[in-house]
Amino acid sequence: GLRIGQAKNEEGQTGVTVLLFDKPAIGGVDISGGGPASRETPLLSPLTASNPIDAIVLSGGSAYGLDASTGVMQYLEEHGRGYETGFAKVPLVCQSCIYDLGYGSAKIRPNAALGYAACVDAEDEKEPLQGNEGAGTGATVGKLFGMAQAEKSGIGMAAVQIGELKVAAEVV
Repeated sequence: GLRIGQAKNEEGQTGVTVLLFDKPAIGGVDISGGGPASRETPLLSPLTASNPIDAIVLSGGSAYGLDASTGVMQYLEEHGRGYETGFAKVPLVCQSCIYDLGYGSAKIRPNAALGYAACVDAEDEKEPLQGNEGAGTGATVGKLFGMAQAEKSGIGMAAVQIGELKVAAEVV
């Protein structure tokens, strides 16, 4: 019921990871930090109506990376996915971005084409790569004292099932 696709820009050292649900899914969110570059995250809040979502997008690029969801929405629309409004189907896509502008080129950011490419990558239904792939391409940790002290990180995934309960996490 879940396909994961990734795309990256080697020159910019940034990328996109997309989680495509075969049927609309209910999710949850916890927003931490003062600059949450995000899109449609209220759809995941327990305080709002439970609107099933079609995809989750993770990207680099800080707030500039929010453009990646445009490509994901285009892909989903082409495949007949989305919330039926009576006039059009609107894909419900949530996104969160990391700040990776100090790692590669700050002028090269995830865009709609990279988001679309990540969706195409998800069609293969292969085991998703971890580490320096997709949204983890430009991920770093330990920047408290600047990029000179930073360490390279990436993207990782974990899932567990206990009886009927299924919990999964993807961390950048």
